[in-house]
Amino acid sequence: MDKIIAANWKMNMTSVQTHKFFREFKKKDSKKRINKIVIVCPPFASLPAAAKDTKGERIKLGSQNMHFEKKGAFTGEISAEMLEEYSVEFVIVGHSERRKYFKESSKIVNKKLLSALKNSMVPILCIGENEKERKKGNAKKVVEKQLRECLAKVPEGKMQKIIIAYEPIWAIGTGKNAEPKDAQEMHAEIRSIISRIFGKDTAKKVFIIYGGSVKPENAGELGRMKDINGFLVGGASLDAGSFIKIIDNA
Repeated sequence: MDKIIAANWKMNMTSVQTHKFFREFKKKDSKKRINKIVIVCPPFASLPAAAKDTKGERIKLGSQNMHFEKKGAFTGEISAEMLEEYSVEFVIVGHSERRKYFKESSKIVNKKLLSALKNSMVPILCIGENEKERKKGNAKKVVEKQLRECLAKVPEGKMQKIIIAYEPIWAIGTGKNAEPKDAQEMHAEIRSIISRIFGKDTAKKVFIIYGGSVKPENAGELGRMKDINGFLVGGASLDAGSFIKIIDNA
């Protein structure tokens, strides 16, 4: 199975900074990647710059957000049609920051996910427990509840087109990260849940990636785990050199 390494720039990187990033990336990248899919998710305002710089390259574009409606009176939102203009193939849904700061429920995440599939885009579905839930021993229950709610009404044949990103909330932007064996345990559990819902054959083919303070130093060990099929990288993806090392180490 290929490895997926996706960059989530969050609310960082202007158009000027985006051009600089890709200039540095192209200089330092060995371009000898085998079986690795690289995705960059810039903020919407920087998508035109990213689309220009990645044209003809082996880097795919993703969006950090997308509204579930085609168009309408939704001030500040972004539609699938707008994203298609920039050849965006992936969209992040359910990120914990969207859930926390913008009060997005799993019901809303489900609508976004279904809309992405309808518009031939690949959703990167983020799930994960907070520190309190983990300490209480409820991590697996929380993750299963999120999965079942966010994947509601997804046809079995479409499940393989969804990427699951396990991001323990306590590890996002904190410098902490799950120990490789703990991350593997949760990834295996996620695959088991998908198997129970969609069947074993489908579960084997679903990409499950890890996010949560991924750095060049821990990418190698995490990437060697059986059920970790790549990474969703936050802060470490803002530096071209650092991001390339994560790609190489994965």
